[in-house]
Amino acid sequence: MNCKVGVAWGEELLDYSFPFPHPFRRDRAIEFYQELSNFAEDLAESIIAVKPEQASVEEVLLFHEAGYVDFVRRRSEEGRGYLDYGDTPAFKGCYEASLYVVGATLKLVKLILAGEIDHGFNPVGGLHHAKKGSAAGFCIFNDAAIAIEYLLKRVGLPEVLYVDIDAHHGDGVFYGFYGDGRVKILDVHQDGRTLYPGTGFPHERGAGNAVGTKLNITLLPGSGVEEFKEAWREMAEEFLAGSKPDFIILQAGADGLAGDPLTGLNYTEEVHSFVASRLHELAHERCRGKILALGGGGYNVLNVARAWTAVVKALANRS
Repeated sequence: MNCKVGVAWGEELLDYSFPFPHPFRRDRAIEFYQELSNFAEDLAESIIAVKPEQASVEEVLLFHEAGYVDFVRRRSEEGRGYLDYGDTPAFKGCYEASLYVVGATLKLVKLILAGEIDHGFNPVGGLHHAKKGSAAGFCIFNDAAIAIEYLLKRVGLPEVLYVDIDAHHGDGVFYGFYGDGRVKILDVHQDGRTLYPGTGFPHERGAGNAVGTKLNITLLPGSGVEEFKEAWREMAEEFLAGSKPDFIILQAGADGLAGDPLTGLNYTEEVHSFVASRLHELAHERCRGKILALGGGGYNVLNVARAWTAVVKALANRS
């Protein structure tokens, strides 16, 4: 059976693009849309284009601090300076562009909950480094963390599973929910001793009542598909067996593929197809198929296009 996958698709998302020569630019999403279009005939019955909408300030405040949100708005109006210590420059309209990224993620969440689509994918989402009170690592508002808070606070779900396969540790999400046992987090990434943000170690398993609800799996530079799958089989499957999610979020960063200019891993898109297929299966087993995927990082545009298309095809059950 083919599943209906809502894909956030619109010019508004392309506006989340930093000035050249910053590596996070609109060409990443454009290349993905073009690649996905190559499968238009095969996926015609599975893909639904979802127009982005801006999130409300109240929704952003589910995770972020009011002072920080106001700081982003002011920097956006000025169009100058940095939102962090040098990775995330402000540009004219960055506040509105960020609201569209968050809004697209939340719209997909709401459509999944309403049963209007089975699964969702936001290629510009997955901004997992942003903290409650600061930007970080190209990420202004943390749409993944906001979505988790929405599911916990507004919907009242007992458990959310967040899986992150970006080469960089998803520190904004991981530590944002480190003491919350309702949020199970599995993060597979390049060893933090060798890559930004320098976090995400195996001994970090959660705090207080949440001990055991978090798992970091670290891979050495040069690790490829087989190393990823071996680590997944040895550690991830046991962790997933103890999870009873009511909703699954996958951050499908593509910067682990060989040839990415910012990282040192050596995957192919087979990793993304493998993980998305496994979580798709888990979603149908445990939470009536409720799974949302987010793009995350990736700075070789051809890699990004292939990896994210593999994710969409897996969610459509057409991998």
